[in-house]
Amino acid sequence: MAIKIKAVERNVSFQEGVEKWAFVLQTDLYNKLSASKVIQEASLRSGIPKGSINAAWDVIGEVIKAWATEGHAVAVPGLGTMRFGIRSTSVANVNKVGTDLITSRRVIFTPSVEIKDELKRTSINITCYDRNGEIVKRVTSSDDGDVEDPENENPDDGGGTTPGDNQQTGGNQTQGNDQTNGNQTQGGGTVTPPPTGDDDMGD
Repeated sequence: MAIKIKAVERNVSFQEGVEKWAFVLQTDLYNKLSASKVIQEASLRSGIPKGSINAAWDVIGEVIKAWATEGHAVAVPGLGTMRFGIRSTSVANVNKVGTDLITSRRVIFTPSVEIKDELKRTSINITCYDRNGEIVKRVTSSDDGDVEDPENENPDDGGGTTPGDNQQTGGNQTQGNDQTNGNQTQGGGTVTPPPTGDDDMGD
């Protein structure tokens, strides 16, 4: 298997009347697979009736949503963990702290080691299209296969934490950092907001 990438020649200039053409990479995605298709395939591979898998699928989804809204990082079977968070601005005056500092709410997914290893092993095929939509070149990736690691990237960023027991998910969870913004994550306890940047909700 391989990840398919398109390199499309586009005008990347932001000045009116000025052209600056460059090849821009983007993933070439297939159609989104429906839940019923996934359930059918899982049934064929496991021998478990579709009705049973469908019921488990629905219940797991409800459990993940319920626990994530309570501030837990919840395991997604076979994939990793998911939690909710926020992006926010910072203020020096504590009297100005309020929800108006929140710029957006986020869903943060941390892939499992197995998923990251699978991605690292997967080759990348690039098809290059010129500005007229014609294929001009095909490239097979020779990159190092580096995968972003949200658990280990920028370990000193994101402010301090006080770990604690998470009774609902069975003990202490692993602390780590969200790679996209340097937020620190943990399963239980309290989080001291970082002085600048983003903070996580419900940790």
